[in-house]
Amino acid sequence: MTAAVVLVPAYEPGPELLTLIRGLHAADPDLVVVVVDDGSGPGSGEIFATAAGLGCLLLTLPDNRGKGQALKTGFAEIAHRLPGRTIVCADADGQHRVSDILRVADAVGSTGADMVLGERRFTGVVPLRSRLGNGATRLLFRLTTGRRLHDTQTGLRGYPPAMLGWLRSVRGDRYEYELNLLLQACRDGRSIAGVDIATVYLDDNRSSHFRPVVDSVRIWAPLLRFAGSSLTAFAIDAVALLALTALTGSLLLSVLGARLLSATVNFAVNRRVVFDREGRRPVGPAAVRYAALVAVLLTVNYSVLAGLTALAVPLPVAKVATEIALAVLGYTAQSRYVFAGRLGVSPSPAPAPDAGPPAARPSVPARPHP
Repeated sequence: MTAAVVLVPAYEPGPELLTLIRGLHAADPDLVVVVVDDGSGPGSGEIFATAAGLGCLLLTLPDNRGKGQALKTGFAEIAHRLPGRTIVCADADGQHRVSDILRVADAVGSTGADMVLGERRFTGVVPLRSRLGNGATRLLFRLTTGRRLHDTQTGLRGYPPAMLGWLRSVRGDRYEYELNLLLQACRDGRSIAGVDIATVYLDDNRSSHFRPVVDSVRIWAPLLRFAGSSLTAFAIDAVALLALTALTGSLLLSVLGARLLSATVNFAVNRRVVFDREGRRPVGPAAVRYAALVAVLLTVNYSVLAGLTALAVPLPVAKVATEIALAVLGYTAQSRYVFAGRLGVSPSPAPAPDAGPPAARPSVPARPHP
């Protein structure tokens, strides 16, 4: 068994958290379990006191900051107190079996991957909202990145210790953080491995604090930002196309002029709002790749427009149909090609800009590092 630490973010947990801790210690006494109380409040005090009494390293945030911040708080403490250990993140609601957690920990060492996912196959009785939500996110993720993952929303994930700095650098405070990790890993060219795990939902998943509307919007935020950027560029392109066509009478010149204007706006917005919000990648190479993509899409755009208008399709209708057809292609190409490229990770885990103030130190010391 690889020397590992299990990180469990918890908000108003039930007795399933204590069952998990007891099971982990029974299976491997050398495991260190780090529990982060994400501002649960006095009502959960007894649960967390018992967890500390079971030998956990307990961290307490003064208020609820979300799963992403709870994980980052745990990563910071692990880097400080438990360097060199494999990290496995697990949920506190009883959805992850001890045996699956240990298998993910072992897979981190055996696969050499930057990230190991405990992937559910969603067999058996699964709540409808979970089945539909995971299915939609898997499809959008594959369209976005070209990577096929069986479970993009799993909370059971393993990382080698060298990833701690990178994990704290990725944006996100709440549930969106875990999807951001996957998206950023794909953009950076990092390796992702998977381990099949059991699909467990207790009491129709009623213990989950996931808010279907608010948190789904957070998870899909990168895709929604791109959609907004694309709609803005489309509006600029459509208005410019109609205006230039009226002025010049040339479809070719109008398409070229409109696309030059809209592409300039689209590149600037996508770079700083959608794909590279921290501005960590140089502008030049991305601009060159974007220009090449625009040239390809422009050729396709003009060919389709010319074909449709030759068939007596009105120009506004032809324009809308063409842009819809090319929208998915444009997003996929920008995510995989234009704004892609591996970023380095410092082995020293410097604090992330949004990591927040440190959590309170535990009264129970961590188990000694073997």
